[in-house]
Amino acid sequence: MKLKTISTILLVVIFLYSCANDKTKKQEEPVKAEPTEFNFNVEQFADIKILRYQIPGWEKLSLQQQKLVYYLTQAGLSGRDIMWDQNYKHNLKIRKALESVYAKYNGNKTSEDWKAFETYLKRVWFSNGIHHHYSNDKLKPAFSSDYLNQLLTDTETTLDGDAFNVIFNDEDSKKVNQAKGVDNVALSAVNFYGEGVTNLDVESFYKAKQSPDPEKPLSFGLNSQLVKEGGELKERVYKSGGLYGSAIDEIIKWLELAKGVAENEAQGNALGLLIDYYKTGDLQTWDDYNVAWTKATEGDIDYINGFVEVYNDPLGYRGSYETIVQINDFDMSQKMAVLSENAQWFEDNSTLMDEHKKKNVVGVTYKVVTVAGEAGDASPSTPIGVNLPNANWIRKAVGSKSVSLGNITNAYNNAASSGRLKEFVHDEEEHQLEENYGQLADKLHTALHEVIGHASGQLNPGVGETKETLRNYASTLEEGRADLVGLYYLYDSKIQELGLVDDWKSIGKAAYDGYIRNGLMTQLIRLNLGDDVEEAHMRNRQWVSAWAFEKGKADNVIEKVTRDGKTYFNINDYDKLHDLFGQLLRETQRIKSEGDYAAVEALVEGYGVKVDQAIHAEVLERNKQFPSPPYSGFVNPVLVPETNEVGEVTGIKVTQPETFSGQMLDYSKRYNFLPLVN
Repeated sequence: MKLKTISTILLVVIFLYSCANDKTKKQEEPVKAEPTEFNFNVEQFADIKILRYQIPGWEKLSLQQQKLVYYLTQAGLSGRDIMWDQNYKHNLKIRKALESVYAKYNGNKTSEDWKAFETYLKRVWFSNGIHHHYSNDKLKPAFSSDYLNQLLTDTETTLDGDAFNVIFNDEDSKKVNQAKGVDNVALSAVNFYGEGVTNLDVESFYKAKQSPDPEKPLSFGLNSQLVKEGGELKERVYKSGGLYGSAIDEIIKWLELAKGVAENEAQGNALGLLIDYYKTGDLQTWDDYNVAWTKATEGDIDYINGFVEVYNDPLGYRGSYETIVQINDFDMSQKMAVLSENAQWFEDNSTLMDEHKKKNVVGVTYKVVTVAGEAGDASPSTPIGVNLPNANWIRKAVGSKSVSLGNITNAYNNAASSGRLKEFVHDEEEHQLEENYGQLADKLHTALHEVIGHASGQLNPGVGETKETLRNYASTLEEGRADLVGLYYLYDSKIQELGLVDDWKSIGKAAYDGYIRNGLMTQLIRLNLGDDVEEAHMRNRQWVSAWAFEKGKADNVIEKVTRDGKTYFNINDYDKLHDLFGQLLRETQRIKSEGDYAAVEALVEGYGVKVDQAIHAEVLERNKQFPSPPYSGFVNPVLVPETNEVGEVTGIKVTQPETFSGQMLDYSKRYNFLPLVN
């Protein structure tokens, strides 16, 4: 599960999660960061800002460790095109044609049409396809089909048929359609399902499947595409020799090199199981790998690699390809390890019903890490926190790994600020709380969300996996549940008792202010006026905030204030808001534990989908004064092997890409392992 950042603009108060994919989130505005000469900013276009991140401590790694990181990043990038094809069936054909035009065109590059073409291509690169990375809406080009046809002719590039037409027509308008009362599979453009496959087909197909051990249910559908052939449903499995096999073979090649320089036996064994999984596509091997990977906690280097997060599947079965290569940040990890060491205390003292509490929270490890490379669904738009594996039975029996991406958060905080925070805070007291305590509150919320939140609670005996019981609402409920765990304990003296903060009440107040401000107002800058909230993390922030606002009305817990024609939300009683968060946490866990679909539908549809149009219009108008875009993402550092006269690697040098387009073109050239099949 993955916590995604909302944007560098919006404030980092709401870390979302990596459990499944939004790619996590909140940022209104980075709070004071240490000055640095490193240039974190690359460029901005449309609604996107491109940043760089550093790899501090790289020179302290041994040559063996540097090789391990290099091999793991190469393995990750080798599967990059898988994500593009998963996102939409015509993505690769479109991207390759647009890149051909971009590289070959020698005509007028000062015209508005060419500038619009460049912007469109950059947006496509950023989203790993023609649908917006966050809203899931199809990107709209600001140039005509005639202009693109002329560019194709001028550069002797071919793009025709549906792949050309879909850029300009209304077909496949939504990558992931989570609307109520529709056939979500049929109306989603994501390439997880073949033509003619429906919600009922998917649910019936997997209902008929039985795991060898019902207590350890396999993740059916995670690594396959479900299609109809001759009217019969059939899975096309991602594996060597199967779907995406040519790219997977490259992944395997680099993973085998990584296994050869593993830091220890446990790490090497886990890599071996991952290789076996890619070779066979066997889901039991996937579970065996996840158990081994979760237990492999020693060493400085770790990684995420596989078909992991299920946010892009409207029904939550299929995993998007993603990789993150990580180096342990020892100082921060040691400080924050106190959370995992006290995980049982947090579980015992939560507001959950006794039958929903875990009696023995096991194996929760938490680390702050330095990212060395990302690919697939984690790049260019990256999470800031991740908790894996996602299987509930592994979390309960073995544990999980939680990480916060420290250098990514640092890059966000060092990027230029926009002043947006001051526009939306209710008063100077709220502004000062954010300035003084916001960054630490954000880090703690991420840690509590990932370490305690996702590890907390258990399903009732006999209740199926949440993707089966809660279906299209499973991801947003899980994200909200983990957010609520973090919110509840951020306003608790225990975090000061553990030595994590010096003033727990100020930390809690800053966190509550930021969450409510974002959930009810500032995240709306990401939507077009009139749109419903559809993305899982945005939904969860809204339904948590809107529920608390409504339930606290009688006591004026959160007050809606209008001043000089502007709306603000002011928290009058933090103690009562803390209690409300506890009540909602109890209910969300009950819904998950019991598999109560009617209750989750009422919660999400009642509080998380519809937007107050007057407030939305006002937020958009107030936001016009700020030029900084609402979304941010990253180019990756480039790892360059250095060799001696006999070709032996003597070191790995870290360099930084100069431009976003340069890195994207380089990736397309070097990691082009999937043939065009459409």
